[in-house]
Amino acid sequence: MSLNPYLCQQKKGYMRPLQMVDTKTQYFKIKTEVDAAVLSVMESTMFIGGKVVNDFAQNLAAYNGVKHVIPCANGTDALQIAMMALGLKPGDEIITPSFTYIATVEAAALLHLSPVFVEVDKQTFCMDASAIEKAITPKTKAILPVHLYGHAAEMEKIMAIAKKHNLFVIEDNAQAIGCNYTFSDGTVKKTGSIGHIGTTSFYPSKNLGAFGDGGAIFTNDDALAEKLKMIAAHGQNRRYYHDVVGCNSRLDAMQAAILDIKLTHLDEYIAARIKAADYYDKAFAGQQKITTPYRAPYSSHVFHQYTLILNNVDRDGLGKYLSDNGVPSMIYYPLPCHRQKMFASFGGSEFNLPVTDWLTERVISIPIHTELDEEQQSFIVSNILNYINQN
Repeated sequence: MSLNPYLCQQKKGYMRPLQMVDTKTQYFKIKTEVDAAVLSVMESTMFIGGKVVNDFAQNLAAYNGVKHVIPCANGTDALQIAMMALGLKPGDEIITPSFTYIATVEAAALLHLSPVFVEVDKQTFCMDASAIEKAITPKTKAILPVHLYGHAAEMEKIMAIAKKHNLFVIEDNAQAIGCNYTFSDGTVKKTGSIGHIGTTSFYPSKNLGAFGDGGAIFTNDDALAEKLKMIAAHGQNRRYYHDVVGCNSRLDAMQAAILDIKLTHLDEYIAARIKAADYYDKAFAGQQKITTPYRAPYSSHVFHQYTLILNNVDRDGLGKYLSDNGVPSMIYYPLPCHRQKMFASFGGSEFNLPVTDWLTERVISIPIHTELDEEQQSFIVSNILNYINQN
């Protein structure tokens, strides 16, 4: 049996180069399964749609506990299609956090909706449910919580507010697929299955990542599912008969085949991320200048990112020190959405979000992925503590 040359580099005295996400090593562990699945699609020449895509959609629906999964081209498309399916019109307001990746609100802007930015919780980084009702106006039509970094927003409270005010809820679940939300009565649901519509991304660095781009939309509403499917397929429910204005957003069969393989490993991947997070938590315990990620009792954490809050630390200095020593880091996100130039016309700068601003000045994310080992983590931790203790 031939040995994988990449994995054979793991020899005594050799530490694999550090990366924010090690998709290469992850691939080689499932190479046989993935290569066979891709070859099967190539041999079938059924590259768009078909059984492979349908099977993946059904398997993902079963995993996430929803009736319908509509695959699409990417996570941004998923958000836009969701908003279109709900019939949101130009000028309608959608309540959303500013502390998120730009795609969350970019989709709303593309449809000429008005994003209304609200504060996030300082511990979870997710939408502060207590800030929502104060932001509701007669123009408000939807709430768009983001399950940031792999932790759930307070969905029980958000859904109660939505019901009270007759609003739609769209979950941005791009970073938290596989996350469990526990309701006060003990009921457990996956994030993305709680709101009227859930969306996700299969960008390669995601916890369930493709070898290209992809996305999906979740719903338990039969009529809404049909509309979502139509919009994603040029507004047609049968070929060449177009009932609504739609778009062209498809997950190709090769990506579906790869994702279907990786879906069977998703819980294993989540467990590996949690193990890595536990190591970091223990290593940074008692450090006054570092606040480690919070885990609320209502949410599991799938650790798409492991994000620290720095207290009286030169973040740029730390980032440079880590880079100089071969340790990658990232700032997600250095400029919140409401301060981006693209939202100036929406009055973004008029929003007063002190917690969001405070976080964007202090957060830093360090490597976390399925392939981290203790040698690598020890090296990362020692470099972070060396810098902090010397400064």
